[in-house]
Amino acid sequence: MIGLFGGSFDPIHHGHLIVAQAVVEALELEALRFVPARSQPFKQHAGHGGSPEQRAEMVRLAIAGAPRFAVETLELDRPGPSYTVDTLRALREREPGREWVLLVGADAARELDLWRQADQIPRLARVAAFARPGAGIPASAAVWKTLPVPAVDISATEIRRRVRAGRSVRYWVPDAVAEYIAAHRLYLDGEG
Repeated sequence: MIGLFGGSFDPIHHGHLIVAQAVVEALELEALRFVPARSQPFKQHAGHGGSPEQRAEMVRLAIAGAPRFAVETLELDRPGPSYTVDTLRALREREPGREWVLLVGADAARELDLWRQADQIPRLARVAAFARPGAGIPASAAVWKTLPVPAVDISATEIRRRVRAGRSVRYWVPDAVAEYIAAHRLYLDGEG
């Protein structure tokens, strides 16, 4: 099984990486692909601090040397917004015979019924929901499995705020990502 972990990754941080590793181990996944969204349907008005290409590059830098991790750029290769159902269909067409596991956090699991063609998603991939201790995942026929993951209270929003305020993001993100953010002067302007 191949896991698919989608998101803005604006920027990717240690919280994402810890969850990804925990899920790979819990489900004994062959591989996990990070899927940076071009434009998330529920966040279209929020915008991104990094371009799609910059966000994908930060993921590449963060996972360098992790043999079971990869970046899947399918959503970046087509115009947004990025709908999961379209991505799953494209992957099944491109790689027939593979078994997919869509990884979603507790918040996303609560909104799963609001996603475009939500009823099709469990037909295209198993859905595994992950939650930190104390965060409940609602019962849903669409969710195949629920997984506890370590509680790591790091958010991309807080990282962007720290950068804007001139504060260090060392230990919040991998060193290579912190260096990329500084070199490309990301997150110095804007909101969120």
